[in-house]
Amino acid sequence: MLVAAAVCPFPPLLVPEVAAGAAPELDGARAACKDALGVLAAARPDRLVVVGPAGEGEEGTYAEGARGSFRGFGVDVDVRLGAGGTAQERELPPALAVAAWLLDRTRWAGAPVEGLAVPELVAPERCAEVGAELAAQAERTALLIMGDGSACRSVKAPGYLDERAADFDAEVARALGAADVTALRSLDPALAHALRARGRAPWQVLAGAAEGVRLSGNLLYDEAPYGVGYMVAAWS
Repeated sequence: MLVAAAVCPFPPLLVPEVAAGAAPELDGARAACKDALGVLAAARPDRLVVVGPAGEGEEGTYAEGARGSFRGFGVDVDVRLGAGGTAQERELPPALAVAAWLLDRTRWAGAPVEGLAVPELVAPERCAEVGAELAAQAERTALLIMGDGSACRSVKAPGYLDERAADFDAEVARALGAADVTALRSLDPALAHALRARGRAPWQVLAGAAEGVRLSGNLLYDEAPYGVGYMVAAWS
């Protein structure tokens, strides 16, 4: 059963070495992520699953001990998913690498950790099924959901300005703050894809895991500093 969840964005700029001189711009997001992970730890789960979007060839599960890197951004920073396990041959996708960095930063010492990367275009119904399966695999399951909102909030955003982006992100933020499972399940995959919102599938996995469970939500951060919607929330 799902006992807690944290929702975080995954810009590599969360890692100060990657952000360099711009690091202070995301201090608020880093602090919010730390608070959200604190909610996970307080729930004392038996199992923590990190869920994020997958690029081509990245979908599937990642065992505890899987490694990732930010060397592609020109910095000598390596991460590992959790404290145990053995390294896998394939590297963590970006979203799970950021999650591994967040867990290390907060000195996660709780339940064993594993990762799941889901295809960005997977159907909402399948997301719900995956979430329900994850929640049923342990008596006390926690989820760390990695997902960005739209990338079209300004003319300088990666996807340029789309007038639909602000309303889309506002509805996601409201749903995350209210632990509104129905609203998350109702997100339109086509619209999310058009707005480059890479959190849609992971958020709908969360909705599937939380179906029928009474959880309260708390929105800890909701900003778009680079024209990309970043939301942090905690459910418990």
